[in-house]
Amino acid sequence: MPKTKLPFIALAMASLLSACATTAPASAPAAGPAAPQASAPAAGDSAAKDRAKALVQGGYDAGAAIPAPAQPAAGAAAGTAAAQPASASADQPPAPGAPLTPEEQAYLQNYLARLNYMVYYNEDAKVEPRLAKIAVSQANRYLIEQSGLSVIDFDQIEKNKKDQQAAYQSETGGSIDLIQYLAQKFNADVYVELDFAVSTETRDGKYYASAQGSMKLFDTSTASLLGSVAFMSQPAFSPSSMDAAVANAIAASVWTAMPKMTGQAKELIKNSLGRGVRYEVVVQNTPDSRQVSNLRRALAKKVREVEQVSYSPNETKLYLYTFQGRDKVEDAVYDAAAAAGLNDLNLVYMRGKSFTFNSGL
Repeated sequence: MPKTKLPFIALAMASLLSACATTAPASAPAAGPAAPQASAPAAGDSAAKDRAKALVQGGYDAGAAIPAPAQPAAGAAAGTAAAQPASASADQPPAPGAPLTPEEQAYLQNYLARLNYMVYYNEDAKVEPRLAKIAVSQANRYLIEQSGLSVIDFDQIEKNKKDQQAAYQSETGGSIDLIQYLAQKFNADVYVELDFAVSTETRDGKYYASAQGSMKLFDTSTASLLGSVAFMSQPAFSPSSMDAAVANAIAASVWTAMPKMTGQAKELIKNSLGRGVRYEVVVQNTPDSRQVSNLRRALAKKVREVEQVSYSPNETKLYLYTFQGRDKVEDAVYDAAAAAGLNDLNLVYMRGKSFTFNSGL
């Protein structure tokens, strides 16, 4: 290469290096913003934040798809799978002796708040019907005015004692007392029996009387004695007649005892319902004991507890314990009967918490 060309080559290389050095700083600021981008959240993380914000604030227009998380947590899926058996068994009743469910607790509280009472008097006691009517009417007045309940008045019970004799014999064969039968017929939960005596005195031309006795509380379904409340009135007087003084004494003593009676009834009934409300189910015409066994086991899936009281080819008696109303119990019997192959089972009659069915066989 001629020596004259060397200066020109060196000059060209110097110019090129100078140009590179001049342009490099211009591109350096562009690299500055790029660094934060490298450490910014991934696109999936940004979508997750947008999703959370939308769910909290109610964002996203109607019909717009909400971005799903990039990777669903495996634990959440496992939790969902674990929850499924609980919901699948939600229709199954709790095991006997298990704590009450919230639904059962609510039913029990409502049941206790709406107890139905039938008040009558002890027919074996030497109480004049006229005075017995005063006592029963005063008790019913308290239930109406203070508890807002419907009642069965004295005259209605007296009338049904005569009119229901034939039905009573046909349905029960005299196996239960007539008054208990009527209490069931009127759908009473508690039957209250009044028993009292009256003492009188005349002083200074005025008439004085006092009443003392008891209120016995019976479970209408079982006829078992739940408890008793004693009562006694302060001496009542009348300037006009002894009858008026006696009526005042009876009315005052019964009215004073009623709050204690209703409070005790609720507590005693509550204590007796550990297994549930008891329903009696009688199935007529049960020649096949295996079908009865199938019926019992099918019912055990519908109510808290089933107890077989008796069996014969003519009739089978069961007790069902549950925290459900009568309609639900009747439906449960039909469903269980279908599962047991008793598709023609039908209701013959019902009174209170007692059902009588015919198997249809």
